[in-house]
Amino acid sequence: MISQKKRQYPVTESLRNYLNRYGRISTVPIVYDDMCRFSDAIPYEDPQGRETLWRTVLYPNQELAELRPKLRHIYSLLKFGGDTSYSEHLRVDRIDFGEFGNSRPFRVRVTNQFNDNSDYYYVKTADASRIYGLELEHLLSPNRINFALNGGTLIEEHIAGVPGDKFFRDYFGAEGTDKVRIAKEFVKFNERCFIRLLGDMRSVNYVIDITPDFERVQYRVRPIDFDQQSYEGRRNVYLAQFFKDNYPAVQLVTQLLNEATIDQYRKEERTLVARRLQLAGIRLAALLACMREQELSTPEKVVQLRQELADYHKTRVFDECDSMGALVDAHIQFNVSERV
Repeated sequence: MISQKKRQYPVTESLRNYLNRYGRISTVPIVYDDMCRFSDAIPYEDPQGRETLWRTVLYPNQELAELRPKLRHIYSLLKFGGDTSYSEHLRVDRIDFGEFGNSRPFRVRVTNQFNDNSDYYYVKTADASRIYGLELEHLLSPNRINFALNGGTLIEEHIAGVPGDKFFRDYFGAEGTDKVRIAKEFVKFNERCFIRLLGDMRSVNYVIDITPDFERVQYRVRPIDFDQQSYEGRRNVYLAQFFKDNYPAVQLVTQLLNEATIDQYRKEERTLVARRLQLAGIRLAALLACMREQELSTPEKVVQLRQELADYHKTRVFDECDSMGALVDAHIQFNVSERV
Protein backbone atom coordinates (compact mmCIF):
# COMPACT_ATOMS: atom_id res chain seq x y z
CA MET A 1 0.00 0.00 0.00
CA ILE A 2 2.98 2.34 0.47
CA SER A 3 3.93 3.55 -3.00
CA GLN A 4 7.63 4.21 -2.40
CA LYS A 5 10.16 5.06 0.29
CA LYS A 6 9.33 8.46 1.70
CA ARG A 7 11.92 11.19 1.36
CA GLN A 8 13.00 13.07 4.44
CA TYR A 9 11.87 16.67 4.91
CA PRO A 10 13.98 19.29 6.70
CA VAL A 11 13.06 20.97 9.96
CA THR A 12 12.11 24.48 8.85
CA GLU A 13 12.87 27.63 10.79
CA SER A 14 9.21 28.05 11.76
CA LEU A 15 9.01 24.45 13.00
CA ARG A 16 12.25 24.86 14.93
CA ASN A 17 10.86 28.04 16.54
CA TYR A 18 7.72 26.13 17.51
CA LEU A 19 9.78 23.32 19.04
CA ASN A 20 11.89 25.79 20.96
CA ARG A 21 8.80 27.56 22.28
CA TYR A 22 7.38 24.32 23.63
CA GLY A 23 10.54 22.87 25.12
CA ARG A 24 11.46 20.35 22.42
CA ILE A 25 14.83 21.89 21.54
CA SER A 26 17.55 20.51 23.79
CA THR A 27 21.27 20.58 24.41
CA VAL A 28 21.52 16.82 23.84
CA PRO A 29 24.84 15.91 22.21
CA ILE A 30 24.67 15.65 18.42
CA VAL A 31 25.81 12.05 18.10
CA TYR A 32 24.05 10.45 15.15
CA ASP A 33 27.01 10.70 12.76
CA ASP A 34 29.37 9.44 15.48
CA MET A 35 27.14 6.41 16.04
CA CYS A 36 27.32 5.53 12.35
CA ARG A 37 31.05 4.78 12.72
CA PHE A 38 30.54 1.25 14.04
CA SER A 39 33.03 -1.39 12.92
CA ASP A 40 30.81 -4.47 12.88
CA ALA A 41 27.22 -5.59 13.40
CA ILE A 42 25.56 -8.86 14.34
CA PRO A 43 21.86 -9.80 13.99
CA TYR A 44 19.87 -9.09 17.13
CA GLU A 45 17.57 -11.88 18.30
CA ASP A 46 14.66 -11.32 20.68
CA PRO A 47 14.52 -13.16 24.05
CA GLN A 48 12.75 -16.07 22.31
CA GLY A 49 15.62 -16.45 19.83
CA ARG A 50 13.77 -15.01 16.85
CA GLU A 51 15.66 -12.79 14.41
CA THR A 52 14.55 -9.17 14.24
CA LEU A 53 15.17 -6.26 11.90
CA TRP A 54 17.72 -4.84 14.35
CA ARG A 55 21.49 -5.41 14.37
CA THR A 56 23.67 -4.98 17.45
CA VAL A 57 26.58 -2.75 16.48
CA LEU A 58 30.16 -2.91 17.72
CA TYR A 59 32.65 -0.05 17.96
CA PRO A 60 36.43 0.24 18.30
CA ASN A 61 37.38 0.73 21.95
CA GLN A 62 38.40 4.36 21.48
CA GLU A 63 35.14 5.24 19.68
CA LEU A 64 33.07 3.53 22.36
CA ALA A 65 34.96 5.26 25.17
CA GLU A 66 34.09 8.66 23.62
CA LEU A 67 30.50 7.72 22.78
CA ARG A 68 29.31 6.19 26.04
CA PRO A 69 29.49 9.36 28.21
CA LYS A 70 27.55 11.30 25.57
CA LEU A 71 24.85 8.63 25.37
CA ARG A 72 24.58 8.49 29.15
CA HIS A 73 24.28 12.29 29.24
CA ILE A 74 21.47 12.14 26.65
CA TYR A 75 19.58 9.70 28.87
CA SER A 76 19.98 11.98 31.90
CA LEU A 77 18.66 14.95 29.89
CA LEU A 78 15.72 12.93 28.60
CA LYS A 79 14.76 11.47 31.97
CA PHE A 80 15.81 13.85 34.73
CA GLY A 81 16.76 17.17 33.23
CA GLY A 82 20.46 16.51 32.93
CA ASP A 83 21.18 15.99 36.64
CA THR A 84 24.30 13.82 36.32
CA SER A 85 24.22 12.77 39.97
CA TYR A 86 21.52 10.26 39.00
CA SER A 87 23.47 8.79 36.11
CA GLU A 88 26.70 7.64 37.73
CA HIS A 89 25.33 4.11 38.24
CA LEU A 90 23.96 3.84 34.69
CA ARG A 91 25.81 2.11 31.89
CA VAL A 92 25.21 1.98 28.15
CA ASP A 93 25.53 -1.74 27.52
CA ARG A 94 24.08 -2.23 24.02
CA ILE A 95 23.45 -0.25 20.85
CA ASP A 96 21.25 -1.62 18.07
CA PHE A 97 20.89 -0.23 14.58
CA GLY A 98 17.86 -0.47 12.29
CA GLU A 99 18.37 -0.03 8.55
CA PHE A 100 14.59 -0.07 8.08
CA GLY A 101 12.48 3.07 7.88
CA ASN A 102 13.42 6.58 6.91
CA SER A 103 15.04 7.56 10.19
CA ARG A 104 17.55 4.64 10.30
CA PRO A 105 17.34 4.54 14.11
CA PHE A 106 19.80 3.56 16.77
CA ARG A 107 18.32 1.97 19.89
CA VAL A 108 20.36 2.54 23.04
CA ARG A 109 19.96 0.28 26.07
CA VAL A 110 20.78 1.87 29.42
CA THR A 111 21.04 -0.39 32.48
CA ASN A 112 20.94 0.47 36.16
CA GLN A 113 23.95 -1.30 37.72
CA PHE A 114 22.25 -1.52 41.13
CA ASN A 115 19.34 -3.68 39.99
CA ASP A 116 20.02 -4.61 36.31
CA ASN A 117 16.84 -2.84 35.20
CA SER A 118 17.15 -1.65 31.60
CA ASP A 119 15.55 1.20 29.69
CA TYR A 120 15.84 2.32 26.07
CA TYR A 121 15.82 5.42 23.92
CA TYR A 122 16.33 6.09 20.21
CA VAL A 123 18.70 8.29 18.25
CA LYS A 124 17.49 9.22 14.77
CA THR A 125 18.03 11.70 12.00
CA ALA A 126 15.59 14.59 12.23
CA ASP A 127 12.69 14.44 9.77
CA ALA A 128 9.93 17.07 9.79
CA SER A 129 7.20 14.54 8.93
CA ARG A 130 8.09 12.41 11.92
CA ILE A 131 8.26 15.41 14.25
CA TYR A 132 4.80 16.56 13.16
CA GLY A 133 3.56 13.01 13.77
CA LEU A 134 5.09 12.92 17.25
CA GLU A 135 3.59 16.29 18.20
CA LEU A 136 0.12 15.40 16.88
CA GLU A 137 0.24 12.18 18.88
CA HIS A 138 1.22 14.13 21.99
CA LEU A 139 -1.59 16.68 21.57
CA LEU A 140 -4.50 14.63 20.22
CA SER A 141 -4.06 11.12 21.65
CA PRO A 142 -4.28 9.82 25.24
CA ASN A 143 -0.51 9.28 25.12
CA ARG A 144 2.26 11.67 26.07
CA ILE A 145 5.38 11.70 23.88
CA ASN A 146 8.85 12.66 25.10
CA PHE A 147 11.41 13.65 22.48
CA ALA A 148 14.17 16.21 21.99
CA LEU A 149 15.90 17.79 19.00
CA ASN A 150 19.33 19.32 18.56
CA GLY A 151 20.55 20.12 15.08
CA GLY A 152 19.90 17.08 12.93
CA THR A 153 19.74 14.64 15.86
CA LEU A 154 16.34 13.50 17.12
CA ILE A 155 16.10 11.70 20.48
CA GLU A 156 12.94 9.73 21.32
CA GLU A 157 11.91 8.06 24.53
CA HIS A 158 11.03 4.37 24.29
CA ILE A 159 7.30 3.61 24.02
CA ALA A 160 6.66 0.50 26.07
CA GLY A 161 4.30 -2.24 24.96
CA VAL A 162 4.04 -5.53 23.11
CA PRO A 163 4.78 -5.06 19.38
CA GLY A 164 1.64 -5.63 17.36
CA ASP A 165 2.99 -8.56 15.36
CA LYS A 166 4.22 -10.25 18.56
CA PHE A 167 0.86 -9.60 20.23
CA PHE A 168 -1.04 -11.36 17.45
CA ARG A 169 1.47 -14.22 17.47
CA ASP A 170 1.94 -14.82 21.20
CA TYR A 171 -0.89 -13.15 23.14
CA PHE A 172 -3.90 -13.02 20.88
CA GLY A 173 -5.01 -16.61 21.41
CA ALA A 174 -3.96 -16.88 25.05
CA GLU A 175 -6.43 -17.81 27.75
CA GLY A 176 -7.89 -14.74 29.41
CA THR A 177 -7.42 -12.44 26.44
CA ASP A 178 -10.42 -10.07 26.37
CA LYS A 179 -11.19 -10.04 22.65
CA VAL A 180 -14.14 -7.68 22.93
CA ARG A 181 -11.90 -5.04 24.48
CA ILE A 182 -9.25 -5.64 21.83
CA ALA A 183 -11.88 -5.11 19.14
CA LYS A 184 -13.08 -1.92 20.83
CA GLU A 185 -9.57 -0.51 21.12
CA PHE A 186 -8.73 -1.31 17.51
CA VAL A 187 -11.81 0.61 16.33
CA LYS A 188 -10.77 3.61 18.41
CA PHE A 189 -7.13 3.37 17.31
CA ASN A 190 -8.20 3.13 13.66
CA GLU A 191 -10.36 6.25 14.07
CA ARG A 192 -7.70 8.19 15.95
CA CYS A 193 -5.06 7.63 13.28
CA PHE A 194 -7.46 8.47 10.45
CA ILE A 195 -8.56 11.76 12.02
CA ARG A 196 -4.98 13.10 12.11
CA LEU A 197 -3.88 11.20 8.94
CA LEU A 198 -1.18 8.99 10.41
CA GLY A 199 -0.44 6.29 7.87
CA ASP A 200 1.22 2.87 7.62
CA MET A 201 -0.10 1.43 10.87
CA ARG A 202 0.94 -2.13 10.11
CA SER A 203 1.34 -4.38 13.13
CA VAL A 204 5.10 -3.74 13.31
CA ASN A 205 4.49 0.00 13.65
CA TYR A 206 2.50 0.00 16.89
CA VAL A 207 2.58 -1.63 20.32
CA ILE A 208 -0.17 -2.91 22.62
CA ASP A 209 -0.08 -1.58 26.17
CA ILE A 210 -1.73 -4.20 28.40
CA THR A 211 -3.01 -2.99 31.78
CA PRO A 212 -4.78 -5.27 34.29
CA ASP A 213 -7.91 -3.57 35.60
CA PHE A 214 -9.82 -4.42 38.80
CA GLU A 215 -12.07 -6.84 36.90
CA ARG A 216 -10.82 -7.10 33.31
CA VAL A 217 -7.77 -6.23 31.24
CA GLN A 218 -7.48 -2.93 29.41
CA TYR A 219 -5.66 -2.56 26.08
CA ARG A 220 -4.31 0.52 24.36
CA VAL A 221 -2.74 0.60 20.92
CA ARG A 222 0.13 3.10 20.63
CA PRO A 223 1.88 4.07 17.40
CA ILE A 224 5.66 3.88 17.47
CA ASP A 225 6.37 4.86 13.85
CA PHE A 226 5.43 8.34 12.69
CA ASP A 227 7.36 8.52 9.41
CA GLN A 228 4.18 8.22 7.34
CA GLN A 229 2.43 11.22 8.85
CA SER A 230 0.31 12.66 6.00
CA TYR A 231 2.56 11.66 3.10
CA GLU A 232 0.70 9.17 0.89
CA GLY A 233 -2.14 10.06 -1.45
CA ARG A 234 -4.29 6.97 -0.86
CA ARG A 235 -6.94 7.31 1.84
CA ASN A 236 -6.70 3.63 2.83
CA VAL A 237 -3.10 4.09 3.95
CA TYR A 238 -4.46 6.07 6.91
CA LEU A 239 -6.85 3.30 7.99
CA ALA A 240 -5.17 0.47 9.89
CA GLN A 241 -8.05 -1.85 9.02
CA PHE A 242 -6.79 -2.18 5.44
CA PHE A 243 -3.37 -3.66 6.28
CA LYS A 244 -3.39 -7.43 5.93
CA ASP A 245 -1.31 -8.10 9.04
CA ASN A 246 -4.05 -6.40 11.10
CA TYR A 247 -6.58 -8.95 9.85
CA PRO A 248 -6.88 -10.74 13.25
CA ALA A 249 -8.09 -7.50 14.86
CA VAL A 250 -10.36 -6.65 11.92
CA GLN A 251 -11.89 -10.12 12.11
CA LEU A 252 -12.60 -9.61 15.81
CA VAL A 253 -14.36 -6.34 15.08
CA THR A 254 -16.60 -7.89 12.44
CA GLN A 255 -17.38 -10.92 14.61
CA LEU A 256 -17.91 -9.28 18.01
CA LEU A 257 -19.18 -5.75 17.31
CA ASN A 258 -22.32 -4.74 15.48
CA GLU A 259 -22.56 -1.61 13.35
CA ALA A 260 -24.21 0.47 16.07
CA THR A 261 -21.45 -0.39 18.56
CA ILE A 262 -18.70 0.40 16.05
CA ASP A 263 -20.31 3.79 15.37
CA GLN A 264 -20.52 4.39 19.13
CA TYR A 265 -16.79 3.74 19.63
CA ARG A 266 -15.88 5.94 16.65
CA LYS A 267 -18.02 8.72 18.08
CA GLU A 268 -16.37 8.27 21.48
CA GLU A 269 -12.94 8.73 19.94
CA ARG A 270 -13.94 11.81 17.94
CA THR A 271 -15.40 13.34 21.11
CA LEU A 272 -12.18 12.69 23.03
CA VAL A 273 -10.09 14.21 20.22
CA ALA A 274 -12.39 17.27 20.23
CA ARG A 275 -11.81 17.73 23.96
CA ARG A 276 -8.04 17.42 23.57
CA LEU A 277 -8.19 19.92 20.72
CA GLN A 278 -9.86 22.44 23.02
CA LEU A 279 -7.18 21.96 25.66
CA ALA A 280 -4.33 22.21 23.16
CA GLY A 281 -5.95 24.88 20.98
CA ILE A 282 -3.18 27.50 20.85
CA ARG A 283 -0.34 24.99 20.66
CA LEU A 284 -2.09 22.88 18.02
CA ALA A 285 -2.89 25.96 15.95
CA ALA A 286 0.78 26.96 16.03
CA LEU A 287 1.86 23.46 14.97
CA LEU A 288 -0.65 23.30 12.12
CA ALA A 289 0.41 26.76 10.94
CA CYS A 290 3.96 25.43 10.50
CA MET A 291 2.64 22.29 8.87
CA ARG A 292 0.43 24.08 6.35
CA GLU A 293 3.29 26.11 4.96
CA GLN A 294 5.79 23.24 4.57
CA GLU A 295 6.07 20.77 1.71
CA LEU A 296 5.53 17.30 3.21
CA SER A 297 4.66 15.29 0.11
CA THR A 298 4.44 15.60 -3.66
CA PRO A 299 1.80 17.81 -5.30
CA GLU A 300 0.34 14.71 -6.96
CA LYS A 301 -0.21 12.98 -3.62
CA VAL A 302 -1.80 16.10 -2.15
CA VAL A 303 -4.28 16.25 -5.04
CA GLN A 304 -5.02 12.52 -4.79
CA LEU A 305 -5.65 12.58 -1.02
CA ARG A 306 -7.73 15.73 -1.28
CA GLN A 307 -9.98 14.04 -3.84
CA GLU A 308 -10.21 10.73 -2.00
CA LEU A 309 -11.13 12.43 1.28
CA ALA A 310 -13.73 14.55 -0.49
CA ASP A 311 -15.27 11.47 -2.13
CA TYR A 312 -15.25 9.50 1.12
CA HIS A 313 -16.81 12.23 3.26
CA LYS A 314 -19.00 13.61 0.44
CA THR A 315 -17.95 17.18 1.13
CA ARG A 316 -16.12 20.06 -0.53
CA VAL A 317 -14.44 21.39 2.61
CA PHE A 318 -11.06 20.16 1.32
CA ASP A 319 -11.24 22.00 -2.02
CA GLU A 320 -8.92 24.83 -0.96
CA CYS A 321 -6.33 22.59 0.71
CA ASP A 322 -3.07 22.89 -1.23
CA SER A 323 -0.71 21.08 1.18
CA MET A 324 -0.69 18.03 3.39
CA GLY A 325 -0.68 20.28 6.46
CA ALA A 326 -3.82 22.02 5.23
CA LEU A 327 -5.48 18.64 4.69
CA VAL A 328 -4.56 17.49 8.21
CA ASP A 329 -5.97 20.72 9.66
CA ALA A 330 -9.20 20.49 7.65
CA HIS A 331 -9.63 16.78 8.36
CA ILE A 332 -9.25 17.23 12.11
CA GLN A 333 -11.74 20.11 12.14
CA PHE A 334 -14.20 18.22 9.94
CA ASN A 335 -14.15 15.15 12.17
CA VAL A 336 -14.57 16.95 15.46
CA SER A 337 -17.18 19.47 14.29
CA GLU A 338 -20.71 19.46 15.67
CA ARG A 339 -21.98 17.55 12.64
CA VAL A 340 -20.39 14.34 13.96
